[in-house]
Amino acid sequence: MTVLEFDGIAFDPTGGPRAGTEAVESGRAPATSIGDRRPVAVPSMAVEKRSATRHPGVSSALAEIRAGVVAAHRAALDAQLALQRALWERACAGGSSTATPDPGASEASATIAADAAIRLPGRLAATAGGSAIAAEDAFKPLARSARTTLDRAALEQLTRGEVTEVFGPAYRRAGVVSAVRLATAQPLVLTWIEALELRGGDGKGWVAAEFEGDVRAAAVQAAEVFAIFCGLHLCLSGCTLTATVDGADGSGAGRIELVVGDVDLIPRPHVDAIARTAAGALAVTVAAAEPPGAGVGPGAAVSGLLLNEFHMVHLSRGDQAIAMGPEFAPYTGVRATRLPTGGLLLVDRVLSFDGTRGVLDGPSYTSEYDSPADSWYYGDTANESMPHFVYMETSLQAALLMGYYAGPTLSQRDTTLSLRNLGGSARLLRRIDLRDSTIQQSSRLLSTTLLPGSSLQTFDYTLAVEGEPFYTGETMFGYFSDEALANQTGLDAGRSVPSWRTEHPQAPARVIDVAARRADPAAPLCARRTLALIDRVEVVDGGGKYQAGYLHSLREIDDTDWYFDRHFHLDPVIPGSLGVESVIHAVQEWMLDAGFAAEMTDPVFRIPCDIEFSWRYRGQFLPSDGTVELEAHIKQVHREAHTVTVVVDGSLWKPGLRIYELIDLAIELADRAVLP
Repeated sequence: MTVLEFDGIAFDPTGGPRAGTEAVESGRAPATSIGDRRPVAVPSMAVEKRSATRHPGVSSALAEIRAGVVAAHRAALDAQLALQRALWERACAGGSSTATPDPGASEASATIAADAAIRLPGRLAATAGGSAIAAEDAFKPLARSARTTLDRAALEQLTRGEVTEVFGPAYRRAGVVSAVRLATAQPLVLTWIEALELRGGDGKGWVAAEFEGDVRAAAVQAAEVFAIFCGLHLCLSGCTLTATVDGADGSGAGRIELVVGDVDLIPRPHVDAIARTAAGALAVTVAAAEPPGAGVGPGAAVSGLLLNEFHMVHLSRGDQAIAMGPEFAPYTGVRATRLPTGGLLLVDRVLSFDGTRGVLDGPSYTSEYDSPADSWYYGDTANESMPHFVYMETSLQAALLMGYYAGPTLSQRDTTLSLRNLGGSARLLRRIDLRDSTIQQSSRLLSTTLLPGSSLQTFDYTLAVEGEPFYTGETMFGYFSDEALANQTGLDAGRSVPSWRTEHPQAPARVIDVAARRADPAAPLCARRTLALIDRVEVVDGGGKYQAGYLHSLREIDDTDWYFDRHFHLDPVIPGSLGVESVIHAVQEWMLDAGFAAEMTDPVFRIPCDIEFSWRYRGQFLPSDGTVELEAHIKQVHREAHTVTVVVDGSLWKPGLRIYELIDLAIELADRAVLP
C-alpha cells in the first residue's frame, strides 16, 4: 500500500504555519493526546517559508494568487451555506411527513394530495436492455419477498405476527423481536391482496386489495401490509404499528387501491399513502413505534447490532443523536459530517466495533451493505457489474463511519467541521458479480491526528462476500472547519497549473461525441442517466505526458444535478468518486473509438485485478463552481488474446485550480463470450 501523506497547505486552517512547527518540520504531525497509533506524515510548511525568503518576488505573486483563490472560495461557501440553511429551515417549517392529517381535510384535499404523491420520483427505470431497475432515489426495502398476492389465510397469519411464514426467511433478523401485527386496532376487513408493488401505481408503492367492512380500517390495513412487506419493523426491535387516517367514511364491500407517496425511515419508519375506494379518497399514515421506554440509539434499536439502516438514514439527513448517540446532538440540523443519502448511501449495518468512544488508537469494526440486483447503478453503468465508484464509495463510507463514531470531532463541538476524503489507494483482488450480494466491510482506524481547525484519520479496509475478500485499500479523511475549507488551494499550493491541452493548443485533436452515442438506446457499453457524467471527449492521438494518447473533457456544472442533494445534507459537493468515474468513462469511450471491441463477440468493461490505483483530493466541486475539467494521459495499453487493459494517470480541475490527481487508474475491456 502507498504511504498516505497530507500537505497542510491544501486545507490550511489559518493561512500560515501552525503551532507545533518542530513536530511538523520533522515530517510528522503532532500526535493527538487521545492516541495516535500511526502518525500521518505532514510535509513541512517551513519549506514554503524558506522559498519565500529566497524568492520574494515569486512568493509575493503566489501569495496574491492564493489570496484571490481563498476569497473566491470563501464567498462561494458562504453563499452555499446560506442557501442550504434556508432550504433546511423551510423543510422544517413544513413539518414532519408523519404529521397527523387535519381532521377537517376534505375529500378534495385528499385527491390533491394523491395527485402530488404520484408525481414523486422513485419509480422503475428501464435499462438499455429493457429490464427494470430501481430509480436512484427509490426506497430500499429492509427485506424483499417474491410473494406479492395474499389470500385471507395469509392475512390472518399476519394478524398473528407470522411474518416470516408469509413473506419468507428474509424477514427474520438476529436480535429483532418481531411484535408487528396486522389489524390490531380493528377486526381484519381485508379479504384479498391482489397486488403488492414496492414501486407502482405511479407512486413509491402500490397495493390493490378487496375488503368487506369499514372503509377506513381497510385503508389502514392495506398500508400496514405494505409497511410489513417493506420490512420497516426490522430496524426497531419489538416495534408495533400506529396509524392515522382521514377522508371517506362508511362500510361495505369492494376494492381499495393504495398509492404510496412516501416511505421512509425518519423520524420513524413510516408509510404515507392515499387510498382510493368507491366511497372516496383517504389519506393514511402508518408508522413504526418502539416499545414505551425503549431506546433507539446505537446498540439499543436491535440487540447485538450497533447500527442499522434506521441509524444510517438519520446520520445522512436526520437526527445525529439517534444515529450516533446523545453526544452528537449538537450536529443535528447543521452542516456536519454525514453519510451520503438516497442512492449514494452504501452502508446498511454495523455489526461490531471493538473500540471505545474517545480512544482513537486503532479500533476495528465490521459493517455490511446489501447490493440488490435492481440497484440503479447496475442499470446505469457501462461496466459488466458494479461501477468503479461504488467500490470506492461503499468501502470509504464504511471506513469513515466508525472513525466518526469514535469521536474525533467531539473535542471541537463549537466548530463546524465538514468531512472530506483526501486520498487513498485500492485494488481489486478477484472478480465477482455483486448483484444480490451482501458485502462485508472490515475496516481499521489506523491513526488520528488532531490539528487546529481540523482532524485527520487514516484507515485500511477489505471488502468480502461470504468471507472471501475481493477488494482492499487504505484511505485518509479529514474533518475541516469552515476556515480551513475556505483556505484550500488545491494540489499545487494555489498556483495555476494548466492542463496538458492548454499547454499544447496546436496539437491536432478529434472529438468523440459521447452525448450523441448515449442518445442511441441501442448503443452498447454506454453509461446513462445518473451516470451520464461527460458529454464529449477531445482526443490527441500520441499526445499526453507519455506520448501514448491524451483525453480531455470539459463539462458545465448544473447546480440541480442529482448528487448535490445526496452528498452531503446541508453541505453539497460532487462526490470525489464520481470525478474518478468520469475519467473512467472518458477512457471507455476512447477504447471503443479506438476499435478495441471490434473483434469481440460480447465485449464488457471490467475493473482489472491486482492493479493498485491511488488518488489525491485537495479541493471540492461546489454547485457554483461552473465547470469540471478533466484529463487522462494514456500510460499503458496491454493487449492479450481476449482482453485490452488501459492504465492512465489523470487530473481534474475546478476553474483555476487542480484538485484531483489519479495514478494508475485501470480499465479492462474483455470478451465475455470467451472469458469467464
